[in-house]
Amino acid sequence: MGIHDRLIEDVGLRRGVSRLTPEKIEKTVNAVLKNETGARLKVYSETCMRCGMCATACHYAQSHPDDPSYTPAGKVRQTLDVLLDKGGKVEPDFIYGMAQLAYTECNLCRRCVHYCPIGIDTGYIMTVIRRICHKLGVTPQYIQDTAHSHSATFNQMWVKDDEWADTLQWQEEEAREEFPNMRIPLDKEGADIYYSVIAPEPKFRTQLIYQAAAIMHAAGVDWTMPAEPGWDNSDMCMFTGDFEMMGRLKRRHFESAQKLKVKRIVMGECGHAFRSIYDVGNRWDGWMWHPIPVVHSIEFFWELMRDGKIKLAKKYPGPVTVHDPCNVVRGRGLHEKLRELVRFLIDGDIVEMASHGEHNICCTAGGGVINCGPPFKNVRVAGSKSKAEELKATGVKTIVAPCHNCHGGLEDTVHAYHLGMEIKFLGDIIYECMEKPEA
Repeated sequence: MGIHDRLIEDVGLRRGVSRLTPEKIEKTVNAVLKNETGARLKVYSETCMRCGMCATACHYAQSHPDDPSYTPAGKVRQTLDVLLDKGGKVEPDFIYGMAQLAYTECNLCRRCVHYCPIGIDTGYIMTVIRRICHKLGVTPQYIQDTAHSHSATFNQMWVKDDEWADTLQWQEEEAREEFPNMRIPLDKEGADIYYSVIAPEPKFRTQLIYQAAAIMHAAGVDWTMPAEPGWDNSDMCMFTGDFEMMGRLKRRHFESAQKLKVKRIVMGECGHAFRSIYDVGNRWDGWMWHPIPVVHSIEFFWELMRDGKIKLAKKYPGPVTVHDPCNVVRGRGLHEKLRELVRFLIDGDIVEMASHGEHNICCTAGGGVINCGPPFKNVRVAGSKSKAEELKATGVKTIVAPCHNCHGGLEDTVHAYHLGMEIKFLGDIIYECMEKPEA
C-alpha cells in the first residue's frame, strides 16, 4: 500500500494539480531544494538507514501496524526520495498524492526525532514537502481558505475590526455581574502583559476570553489586549508552507506589541500559534531572538500560582490525565511546569498515559491537519487509534489539554472511540476553582 492507493478527492488539491506541467514541477522542486534547504536536508536524505525504529514513534504507523507506508521513513520514501531520485521530474498526479500525504498524514509532531538513532527530523522533511506544494499551488482547500483569510484580514476567522473590539466589550459587560470592577484594557501603553489569542476565541470560544480576563483581574495583573489587527497569534500559513505570509503575520503581531511598549507577550492556550511566534515566524523575519519576550499561558499561569497571586476556593476533582501539546512540550519543554500546575489545581492524582511528556502521542489535529477539513477527518480519526487506546487505559474521565487544536482532535477521538471523557483547558479549571472575592 501507499499514498496513491488511498487518495481522497479535494477540490483544492485537484484544482492546483490541474494547473501544473512537468516543467513547472521540475523548476519549482529544484528551486526549493537548491535555494531554501541546505546541509540539514542533505544529511537527513543521505543517512536514513531504513531501520524501522521510527515506526514505533508515529501514531499513524501505530494505528496502521500492517502498512509500512505510514511510517516516517515510508513517508519520506514516497515523497522526498522520489523527488531527489528523479531530479524533480515527476508528473502532476504524483504531486497530488505527495501533497495529501504531507498535509494530512503527518502532524509535524516530531515525535519520530526521539526514536531515530541518528536524529532524523521527518517533521522538517514534511515541512519542505509542504513548502514545495505551496509554491506549486497545491494545498487542501480548507486550510488554504484559512490562510487566505489570515492574509486578507490579519486573522484566520475573518473577524472584522469592529467585531473584535465589540466582542471584548461584550465579554467585559458579561463579567460585570461577577466582577463589577473588571476591565479588559485595550491598547494600554506600557502594560506588563500583552495577552494574545487565536481567532477562534472571539469567533467560537468567547468564554475563554472571559475566563482569562477574570484570572488577570483576580491576580491583579497589569495587562492589555490590542484593538488593532495583529491580535490573532495563530498561523495556518506556517503549515501550508507560505512562509512569506507567515513572516508578515508574525511581524504584525510583534509590531502591535512593540507599539504598546509592553514588557511581555502572554499567549493563550494554543500550541501551533506558540510555535509560530516563539520558534518559526521570528526566524523567518530574520530576528536572532524575539523583539519582545514571549511566554505560553502554561508558564504564565504557573508563575501566578507560584507567586500566590491566584488563591483557590476549591480544587478540581481528580483523577485526571494530562495531554502534552507537541509544540509546547517537544518545542519548549513545558511538561514539568504543566504537571506542577495541574497538581496544584486538582484534588487527586495525575494518571499518566503510557506515552507522556516529551514522548507524548500527538492529538492527531496538529500540524494544520485538522484545518484540512472534512474530506480528511476520517484519516485523522483512524490515525488517532493509538492515542485513544492510551487515553482509555488511564481509566479517568478528565483530560487536561492546554491547546485549541488538541481540544479539536481529542474531541473527535473521544467521540469516535466512545471514551466518555471530558476535555478541559487550564483556564477552565483555574476560573472554576479560584477565589472570586467580588462575586
